[in-house]
Amino acid sequence: MALHDSTNAAAPSNHVFYAPPTCLLCSHTSIDPPPAANLFDPKRESDSAPSIEPAFLQLESRYPISFFATAMRTPIGILQTANRLPVSPTPTAPSPPPRSFLLRALSLTALGLVLTSSAFLIAASPALPSLLSLASPPSPTDTLALYTPPDPLSAAINDHITTHPLAQSLRRNPAFTESRPHIRIPAAMRAHNLTGGTLHGPGRIVVPPLAFVEDGGRSIVCFFYLGADLCGHPGVVHGGLLATILDEGMARCCFPALPSQVGMTANLTLNYRKPCPSERYVVLRAWTRDVEGRKAWVEGRVESLEVEGEATVFVEAEALFIEPRQAATMARLYPAATA
Repeated sequence: MALHDSTNAAAPSNHVFYAPPTCLLCSHTSIDPPPAANLFDPKRESDSAPSIEPAFLQLESRYPISFFATAMRTPIGILQTANRLPVSPTPTAPSPPPRSFLLRALSLTALGLVLTSSAFLIAASPALPSLLSLASPPSPTDTLALYTPPDPLSAAINDHITTHPLAQSLRRNPAFTESRPHIRIPAAMRAHNLTGGTLHGPGRIVVPPLAFVEDGGRSIVCFFYLGADLCGHPGVVHGGLLATILDEGMARCCFPALPSQVGMTANLTLNYRKPCPSERYVVLRAWTRDVEGRKAWVEGRVESLEVEGEATVFVEAEALFIEPRQAATMARLYPAATA
C-alpha cells in the first residue's frame, strides 16, 4: 500500500493519502478509498504524537461491517445465505379423537380409588404391627421365651421366680398352663396398659408376672416382685396397687369359665390384713367359687413368697365378674384376656 504518490502535487505535510484497499478474497480493487484524514488534531494540547483514531472512525462509517468480516475470513455470505433458506414447517401429529364420557368417568373413578387406598394405607401404617399382633398373638407357651431380662437385677429376680419350688411344682402339674400374660398384648398397646406397661419396669413391677392358670378357670397362681417405687407409706406397698393386681389376677382366673372368656368387674371387696413391704416377692392366689351364666364369683389373696415356712397374708378379696353383652367383640380385641 503506497502512502505517497510522487507524480501528484505536493501535499501538506500533515495529510496522508491511502491507496484503495484490495479484497483479500478476490483481489478486487473497486472499493473507493476513504477520504484523506487529518492525523494531527490541532485542538490537542500537544502534537508530538500522531493519532489514527479519526481516520479509523471515518473508515468504519464509510464501509459496511461485511468488509471487515471478509478481511478476517469470516463466511458472512454463507451465514446470510443460510438465513435466507426457506424453513419447512414441523409436521404435527393429528390430535386423537376425544374420549367418551363413560371412559373418562371410569378413569376418574379408578384414580379416586387408588388415591383413597393409598391414603388409607399411609394412615394405617403405624398401627399395622399392632393389627398383625392382634390377628396372631403368641401362644401362652411362646410368651415364656419372649422375655429377656434387660439388666443383672432383673435377671436375678426372674431366676428366683422361675426356679422357686412352688413354680417348679406347678410346672410339673399338667392341669396348669404357664405363661406371661402381659407379653401377649401387642407392644404398641402394652405401653398404655397399667400393669403391663405403666407399672412395669425398674423400681416397680420389675419383671412381667409369671402366671399358672388351671384348666377351666378353676384357679390361678401368679408371681410378682414389687419394687421400691410402688409405695404409699415409705417402705410399704400402696394398697391401691395390691387392689389392682388382685382385680386383674382374679379376673384372669375366671375368664376361661365364662362363655366368651372375658368379663368386667362388677364388685370387689378387699380386707387388708398386714402391710406389704416393698422390694419383696409376693404371690397372688385366686380360685373361682361359682359360675352362673355370665356371672362368676372369685376369691383371692396376696401373700409373701417364702422358700420355707408359712406365708404372710397381706390382703384378701372377693369379686363378682360379669360378661358384657359385647363380650364376643372384646374377646377379639383383647386376646390376652383369654389366656
